[in-house]
Amino acid sequence: MKTTYFSILIVMTTVIAFPFLFSSCSGGKKSAETDPPEVIITNPDATGPLVSVSLTKGESINHPLMAVWLEDYSGKYIETLFVAQSIGRGTFEHANQSEGIWLPGPVRRPAALPYWGHKRGIQAADGLYLPTPEEPVADAITGPTPGGSFILNARSTSQLNSPFRVVLEINQSWDWNEYWTNTKYPDDDQYKTSSQPAVVYEVIIDPSALQPEYEMIAVGHSHYSGKDGGLYPELGTLTTALKIADKITVKVTFPKN
Repeated sequence: MKTTYFSILIVMTTVIAFPFLFSSCSGGKKSAETDPPEVIITNPDATGPLVSVSLTKGESINHPLMAVWLEDYSGKYIETLFVAQSIGRGTFEHANQSEGIWLPGPVRRPAALPYWGHKRGIQAADGLYLPTPEEPVADAITGPTPGGSFILNARSTSQLNSPFRVVLEINQSWDWNEYWTNTKYPDDDQYKTSSQPAVVYEVIIDPSALQPEYEMIAVGHSHYSGKDGGLYPELGTLTTALKIADKITVKVTFPKN
């Protein structure tokens, strides 16, 4: 009888304790998932519509490089709303180890955001469509790479009276998979800095029929080493690159007259 009673006591204790243990574990996970997104503000002095881009981090995010910009309905570049500081300035924080520690320095990364670079259409002296330390993009539209979920609140310098596109390009370095391997293009050093190419998301906004919120969709990827500014619609070879972002939404607010 004593043995039976003791066994029942253990089972009851376990049953009672388990929900508390589960609640504690799931509560910790919930807290991590509901951390508030980082807020990025660009072009605050511009007078055009406010374009808010919200990115919910995916399971594969690890400080990706990205750019957000506007195009007209036909795909003609209008302006950049945000670009990662390292690309926008042409300088990376961990670029030079000649003195035994990592120091900032100029780095050329044409494979990082080639679709944005070619759309922007400014060619540097070295032939690359990238900003340089001597000719960076304006500080008002650059910032550190977000480490997780974020909300970009960007003012446009254009009034955007006609249908337009919001475009986001995102790239994570050394993000290999079974198709985009580190030996796929052994003689292409730029490919090796990118692996899976940058993913391009977009959405079309019609100011005459404005919706409360839009969801951006992946429409293709950039050239794997940045040799051109093409948009390649095949996404079947991408894996973790499509999980950098779980969801990307856009809201547009027009100034009140």
